[in-house]
Amino acid sequence: MSEMDPSPNRFRELLREDEPSFEEVLACVFDLKPHEVRTYEVLQRHPASTVEELAAELDRDRSNVNRSLSTLREKGLAERTRRLLDGGGHVYQYTPTPVSETRELMHDTLEEWAMYVHARIDEFGE
Repeated sequence: MSEMDPSPNRFRELLREDEPSFEEVLACVFDLKPHEVRTYEVLQRHPASTVEELAAELDRDRSNVNRSLSTLREKGLAERTRRLLDGGGHVYQYTPTPVSETRELMHDTLEEWAMYVHARIDEFGE
C-alpha cells in the first residue's frame, strides 16, 4: 500500500457522516491532521505564499507551518518554487494543487486503496 492510503478508522467515521465536507474527505483520504487541512485551505486562498506569510495568516509557528507544507507536498497537494530576491538570496513560495486536481488525486487514491482491499479479501481463506 502507498503512503496516501486512507486511514481505516477515519474511513469508518466518514461513512457515518450524512454529508461529509470536502475537508473531512480530504483529511480521511490523505490521512491529514486538522492543521494540515487548514494550511491547504489557506494556501488555496493565498497561492504563491511564503512560509512566513502563511504562518501569519494561520497564526502558527513557522516551523509548524513548514511541517504542514512538507506533508502537503509529499501527498501531492502543494508545490514549492524558488523565487530570487532583488537584493540577493531567495525565498520559497508555495502553491496548492488546484481543487480539480486534488479531487482526481482523491479518486485515484481511493481506487488504489479499494483494489488493495479487494485483493486482500480474495486472499482470505486460502
